Amino acid sequence: MEQTLFSSDFRLGILGGGQLGKMMLYTTRKWDVQTYVMDMEDTAPAFEGCTVFFEGDIMDYEAVMEFGRQVDVLTIEIENVNVQALEDLEAEGVAVSPSAKVLNLIRNKATQKTFYQEYQLPTAAFEILEKPDPNTKRNFPFIWKSAEGGYDGKGVKVIRTATDLKDLPHEECIYEDLVDFEMELAVIVARNSNGKIKTYPVVEMEFHPEANQVEYVICPARISNEVSEKARDLALKVSQAYDHVGLLAVELFLTKNGELLINEVAPRPHNSGHYSIEGSVTDQFEQHIRCILNLPLGSTDTVKPAVMVNLVGEEGYTGNVIYDGIEEILAMPGVTPHIYGKKQTRPFRKMGHVTVVADDIETARSLAEEVKRKIRVISS
Repeated sequence: MEQTLFSSDFRLGILGGGQLGKMMLYTTRKWDVQTYVMDMEDTAPAFEGCTVFFEGDIMDYEAVMEFGRQVDVLTIEIENVNVQALEDLEAEGVAVSPSAKVLNLIRNKATQKTFYQEYQLPTAAFEILEKPDPNTKRNFPFIWKSAEGGYDGKGVKVIRTATDLKDLPHEECIYEDLVDFEMELAVIVARNSNGKIKTYPVVEMEFHPEANQVEYVICPARISNEVSEKARDLALKVSQAYDHVGLLAVELFLTKNGELLINEVAPRPHNSGHYSIEGSVTDQFEQHIRCILNLPLGSTDTVKPAVMVNLVGEEGYTGNVIYDGIEEILAMPGVTPHIYGKKQTRPFRKMGHVTVVADDIETARSLAEEVKRKIRVISS
């Protein structure tokens, strides 16, 4: 099969044309793999980089079926897709990675949490509700999560008083214990269909206090070797339980007493792995392509300590995007901006990221803060 993938009629399909799809195309273009992409908008970031672009709704059964029948291997860049269509495409012989079964276990957060419970994988205590209960007996504060559709900080809220339960959507949700954590970590696991598996180094994530979005990703995480080994081992257990093909990003809480708890997982390239484009021997996007095409896995070793800075729209700005200060950061050593290609900005919208590499992690972290101060995503 390997000989027929490159410079041939082989077709790889990607459902979703956002920035993750765009960055997957870095690899498919490098290897001359034909890539078909489907998204609702022809202004999507992945529009210009693919071989063929289909305008369609990835939640629409018929659209996904029509698209999937034209490709040899089908993957995703976001979990909110029509999973029934993926099941039916698999039955017709299309290779789908991650599989419909894995997506069904992960895309609904209630199902995901129940899965950890069944496999005795450590996670915060929780309860599942058909809709928010304003008369809950649970102690405040706790976390409310929408079971379906949460993404980029949406669908998650800290509930400090009963008043915070007002105006929540009347849909299935989770009430989850608020974890007293030391830091938030993530491990990306790569697995191909031959069962070959590798983990990336543990990264540390720092979040924006209001938007609940990652501001900085730090690799390697500033933790002991013992905690690092435990985190990677736990991520491997999660991967083996799901039996997935592709990438699996496992987000973890490191509690104040040294315990590791699974927060959430994502079966695709993930924000916590963007640093790898400059920071790793094999970046996460190439690794995902290697996994789903059942190619040998690349090295996950770190080339240099790296910190990723998310570029999001500034509060108070909506409209045609301007990257104010980008020339200043381009003049800094070890700094590489990635602009996603979204023409319109709005508050907290992910518009790009910047990778900072240095000889040691503290220098990289300090430079990342300087980058954060110098660049602003605003509008004209």
